[in-house]
Amino acid sequence: MSAARGTPGTSLLDDISRRWRAADALLPAPVLPAPDSSCGAVFTVPGADGQPNAIGACEHWQADPESLELTWGAARRFQLTARVGGPDVGALLDGLLQLWHVHLAGAHGIDDDSAAVVVWPSRDIDGIRTLLGRGFAPRGIVAARGSIVVGVSASPAGRAQTPAQTTPAPPRFAIRRAGPADTEAVVRLGLEVIRYDAHFGGVVERPSTAPALRSELAAMLSEPECWIWLAERDHNPAGVLIAERPPAQWIAPLVAAAPVAYNMLTFVSSADRGTGVAAALVDCFHEAANRAGVPLTLLHYEDANPLSAPFWARHGYRPLWTSWEARPASTMR
Repeated sequence: MSAARGTPGTSLLDDISRRWRAADALLPAPVLPAPDSSCGAVFTVPGADGQPNAIGACEHWQADPESLELTWGAARRFQLTARVGGPDVGALLDGLLQLWHVHLAGAHGIDDDSAAVVVWPSRDIDGIRTLLGRGFAPRGIVAARGSIVVGVSASPAGRAQTPAQTTPAPPRFAIRRAGPADTEAVVRLGLEVIRYDAHFGGVVERPSTAPALRSELAAMLSEPECWIWLAERDHNPAGVLIAERPPAQWIAPLVAAAPVAYNMLTFVSSADRGTGVAAALVDCFHEAANRAGVPLTLLHYEDANPLSAPFWARHGYRPLWTSWEARPASTMR
């Protein structure tokens, strides 16, 4: 095993492609990780023939103190992009993690507000025991909803074939597209999501969270027909869905088709859960995505959130990628 900067042959990508295709049709074609400018370290684990059977690249990330991104996790994140082929995925991944562990032993910024992160395909189960054994726990889920079928030609641009089904708002509720005048109500509901998700250890409300959220939402709400829907009960804000319209290029590389639309957050007040208003909000988002010809819609949720997985499964979402974290980074074994 060694740290290296060489380029492995195509056989590694072929192995990974076969395994990913067998595990999940929504995964993109794999690409080998390149050295990141924040770190530059690349690790390889050779097979019996001396050719690389696994390769990983390290990224060191630190948030801008005023950025909303600081809310979504540790302030300093050390991420390994791992691509593993070969006959024994668990052992090869363990080799990469050992090389990375040695590398991080000399890294700056590993403190209580840090995390070591590996994002791994949710259905690629061969690496899970290795991650657990190295001190990682599942933290966040990227979930996908779409209608891609392996071996079947899709409609133009791979568009979803599922027709929109709009759930009417329940009695006493009204759902409408939000606008600039709704900024404070949308920010308040957005902060409620953050405070709820903070119970599960991934999200952290920080001094910068409220002003950064207000700034981002104010910009979104100023757009014509922004993808933000507000639910009101007796004219009082009760729920919100905030989405990023296609092409959502920052997250599109995680899936096999583009463009994608991204559900940034969905929230309904505790007093109004179970009424059907959340389903009506989600259907507004799906209807807009269908009209835009989007083949896939994506969202994140906290793995430990007891409400998220059942709710999103009912609406056609299932895990695509899992973010595994050792937090703080020093707890990686």
